Amino acid sequence: MFLLAITCAYVSKTLSGSYMNSMLTQIERQFNIPTSLVGFINGSFEIGNLVLIIFVSYFGTKLHRPIMIGVGCLIMGLGCFLQSLPHFLMGRYEYESTVSASGNLSSNSFLCVDNGTQNFRPTEDPSACVKEVKSLMWVYVLVGNIIRGIGETPIMPLGISYIEDFAKSENSPLYIGFIETGAIIGPLIGLLLASFCANVYVDTGSVNTDDLTIAPTDTRWVGAWWFGFLICAGVNVLTAIPFFFLPKTLPKEGLEDNVDVIKVDKEEKRKEEVQKEKEGLTKDFLPFMKSLLLNPIYMLFILISILQFNAFVNMISFMPKYLEQQYGKSSSDAIFLIGIYNLPPICIGYIVGGLIMKKFKITVKQAAHIGCWLSLLEYLLYYLCFLTTCDNASVAGLTTSYEGMQHDLYVGSTIFADCNVNCSCPSKIWDPVCGDNGLSYMSACLAGCKESVGSGINMVFQNCSCLQSSANSSAVLGLCDKGDTCALMLQYFLILSTLSSFIYSLAAIPGYMVLLRYIYLGLPAALRGASYVPALTILFILRNRQLPGENISSGMTHTESKGTGKQSELKDMHQDSKVVNAVDMKTKL
Repeated sequence: MFLLAITCAYVSKTLSGSYMNSMLTQIERQFNIPTSLVGFINGSFEIGNLVLIIFVSYFGTKLHRPIMIGVGCLIMGLGCFLQSLPHFLMGRYEYESTVSASGNLSSNSFLCVDNGTQNFRPTEDPSACVKEVKSLMWVYVLVGNIIRGIGETPIMPLGISYIEDFAKSENSPLYIGFIETGAIIGPLIGLLLASFCANVYVDTGSVNTDDLTIAPTDTRWVGAWWFGFLICAGVNVLTAIPFFFLPKTLPKEGLEDNVDVIKVDKEEKRKEEVQKEKEGLTKDFLPFMKSLLLNPIYMLFILISILQFNAFVNMISFMPKYLEQQYGKSSSDAIFLIGIYNLPPICIGYIVGGLIMKKFKITVKQAAHIGCWLSLLEYLLYYLCFLTTCDNASVAGLTTSYEGMQHDLYVGSTIFADCNVNCSCPSKIWDPVCGDNGLSYMSACLAGCKESVGSGINMVFQNCSCLQSSANSSAVLGLCDKGDTCALMLQYFLILSTLSSFIYSLAAIPGYMVLLRYIYLGLPAALRGASYVPALTILFILRNRQLPGENISSGMTHTESKGTGKQSELKDMHQDSKVVNAVDMKTKL
């Protein structure tokens, strides 16, 4: 029952986290905030987590762990609710556009007017391009994310330690594999939810969506980001309920039918609790922290985790935006593709990794090697992604000349050409249209279009002077597709991503098991490359080290064989007892 409850908790917490990561672009557009601030908001989750993680991990094992996990789930629900509040406290979202929603020609400022006055003025001050934050309501999202991080703190350390304490040592890798599968199912659901919400207009229900002149592929589109946070809040609250009915302790797995062992175990635990009350909970906290800080393998593990986690967060947080801008996909499609291509192989990898650990009884040293070399293989595959890129979007006056010739990004006043120089077009508004010649233009006016037919997103512009070489000289709202070559590159990127996800996930369970016996786990490019220096150092240190759970009889026999006489035998036995005691202490630690 605890395994089922903690798996559901992992589903709910990762559901919220993946949804938050997927909605970063929508939040950026809703509040018109810079990407750097969006990154800070996303990182605020870890801020909340770091506030309590050390104390919860240590003191939580001495308290009622299931109840603490349940309280954490409730706090996460509160954080998700706070993140959705700005939608209900601020006005409707308004996007900048030159196009009249009705297509009424009486308001034809978005069309080319012959013999008009040129409206172009170069940007004199670069600060004029800096975004102006529309509202400070983004603070709710920040605070909610911090609270969500605080609530998530007890779930992983207390949940894993609960299983380690009461499960058979050979079964715990498989159980952790199931939990990590829940940690993959959650993001899968979160990404599907995010894909749905990103395709629904943010103010749906309060505006007529037929009047919109932007589509989900437009960079000004904002999806219903707030709706998913309400769902995440409800899921987290429901997940908390079972934990309040679970016991503080359980009999060790495999000893449930042994009444004598259970009785002795209860008596020992009762004595330990009495002793803790006398000594206080904090007496051994500082010595415990000192033992960790002086453990070279553990500290190297922490260094590796920091480097790998930075790489992982950067990739996952901004992958939807990367797919949007690199391959021309909408936010909804980008999120959906990530969920379909990345999460199932990770899920399979976790299960397979757990089964391998259980089947072959992998030791700590073997787990360290598996984690290191599989992660290194996936890291090398990552470099192939640099080959799966697309050319910049062909936008006349920015990346392409009006004659269709590719050139460097906009430098100087190339926005205007002979075909639109007299159209009185605004030069600083992004309202792209796609001509039937396959070339995109910054606006219908800059395309030289003089007429429009239809309304809303279905509007068609005609008699476009800059498209005279095409058949109909017409254009529609939105950027042109990047073509079949870019679509093929996207498929290559997704296949590489699938393969990398599977290989990386295989190393995850061995890494967990090394950490739980105190020992090893596995930025794009530089950060991850640097992480392999301490990883190889760990392998070197482990080479000649005696570890908990390994057979030490051979070492004892070897030592005894060197003894000559009764005195040396007694001395060796005394040394061996020290080794055994040291092993016991490390295992308890």
